[in-house]
Amino acid sequence: MSQFLCFLFSFFTICKTGVAFDYADALNKSLLYFEAQRSGRLPYNQRVTWRDHSGLTDGLEQGVRDHVKFGLPMAFTVTMLSWSVIEFRDQIARAGELEHSLEAIKWGTDYFIKAHTSPNVLWAEVGDGHTDHYCWQRPEDMTTSRQAYKIDENNPGSDLAGETAAAMAAASIVFKRTNPHYAHLLLHHAQQLFEFGDKYRGKYDASVEVVKSYYASVSGYMDELLWGAMWLYKATDNEEYLRYVINRAHCFGGIGWAITEFSWDVKYAGLQIMASKLLMDERHKEHKHILEQYKSKAEYYICSCLDKNNNGSNVERTPAGLLHIRQWNNMQYVSTASPSHYVLWLPTRLQWQEQNPNVLVGALVGGPDCQDNFSDQRGNYVQTEACTYNTAPLVGVFAKLLEMEDQTGS
Repeated sequence: MSQFLCFLFSFFTICKTGVAFDYADALNKSLLYFEAQRSGRLPYNQRVTWRDHSGLTDGLEQGVRDHVKFGLPMAFTVTMLSWSVIEFRDQIARAGELEHSLEAIKWGTDYFIKAHTSPNVLWAEVGDGHTDHYCWQRPEDMTTSRQAYKIDENNPGSDLAGETAAAMAAASIVFKRTNPHYAHLLLHHAQQLFEFGDKYRGKYDASVEVVKSYYASVSGYMDELLWGAMWLYKATDNEEYLRYVINRAHCFGGIGWAITEFSWDVKYAGLQIMASKLLMDERHKEHKHILEQYKSKAEYYICSCLDKNNNGSNVERTPAGLLHIRQWNNMQYVSTASPSHYVLWLPTRLQWQEQNPNVLVGALVGGPDCQDNFSDQRGNYVQTEACTYNTAPLVGVFAKLLEMEDQTGS
């Protein structure tokens, strides 16, 4: 079992309810969810047929067309989808979902390529969150003008550049064997973005202030730069990126921050897990001292989810045993920690009122409160809003669980 699987299983509660879970169905729905999130001109093989072309003039004046996009969580979504395929590719393929997984990743990376218009320019957001939330309607019917916002040398965004670099580097690994030309293109963009983010340092929400109410970079940019360097090392085997992770381990917080969450904003736990895996390779023995410190922090995260830390810093749980970190969209933290049975109890089909003709499947919603209460109402977006970065970490894990279920016959 890979360390990544252990990482995601850090809160894997075996429930004694006798309820059977259909992991194949969960995997299929998870990937259908990403098709339902598509914006732009849809392909001929679109399976979610109630969606149609949308947002074709978004950002047109700036040369970036698409529906509203928040770059930082979107990039994290693609990184996590790619990580799922990297670790569980064979299991996803045996489940018959590899092609759909690759399509989901490529839909995101195609956008990043389009948004990275020059080495030091990355379009950070298309649309205004405030305007977009004023009117609840089908994207196909929207006529609201949506501006695009960018980061550049004068308006830096190291966190966004670092995460997008991580996403494209991780995706380059995914496509290396099936589409080497595309993988090379992704790696080229990833390297440029990382260099840009590292050279012109700053938080992206200071440059793109409209994002602050929605996806502010609370953790800063140092975790994303380390995270981006780690993925670039994994994709290129270039020692320069490893030295970056090692030499800045202390001053960038990689071995200093003991974290109890892993999310679109805070990457330290994922970074620490990846750094820990390097200890398994004899080539890295000269960096053993630093890597052991990364490992120590990775264990802190895992133990906090397993309620095994002795200093009272464990993640709180609901009465039913669900990890509970924050009131708003708590399931994002659970999905990056595990595919617990509790996750599968949550609504995966969002259907509020009879006047809604379309059903969104595979969506992992925000989830219940600290007392396990859940109100499935449209206006209760704290609990019912679905996000791509909630579902992305579960794709590979559902495939692995399906394989384990088939092997045990249970």
